[in-house]
Amino acid sequence: MREQAGADGVDGVDERPRRRGQGELEAQVLAVLRQAPGPVNAGWVLDRLGGDLAYTTVMTILTRLQAKRAVTRERVGRFFEWCATSDEAGLAALRMRRVLDAESDREAVLARFVTTLSPDDERLLRDLLGLPEDGTED
Repeated sequence: MREQAGADGVDGVDERPRRRGQGELEAQVLAVLRQAPGPVNAGWVLDRLGGDLAYTTVMTILTRLQAKRAVTRERVGRFFEWCATSDEAGLAALRMRRVLDAESDREAVLARFVTTLSPDDERLLRDLLGLPEDGTED
């Protein structure tokens, strides 16, 4: 068996950047925006993200976040300035809601989800819903 040369030219070593998980770049962009001193342009976001991202990639992510109502934008001259309206938990909640909305049997999906929760998460959900420990309503 022959080893392939990696991106750096050394046999057996692959120096390609790690592929991000689904939603990871959105979360990173949102975190950068939440640290901003106010509305900022895409170039400012790109500078804070570092790495080898293209400006167009950052614009695509910002546009997707706007469609999800996680950010807002306002035109300032020739550019847009962006501002976070949600945090990472809000973004995750939006993703969960989209998955639920796409299913035809909403009750079955919610029931299956709840049965897979850990006891701690089940307790937390009961607390959030204002339900007593035994699952009965007052």
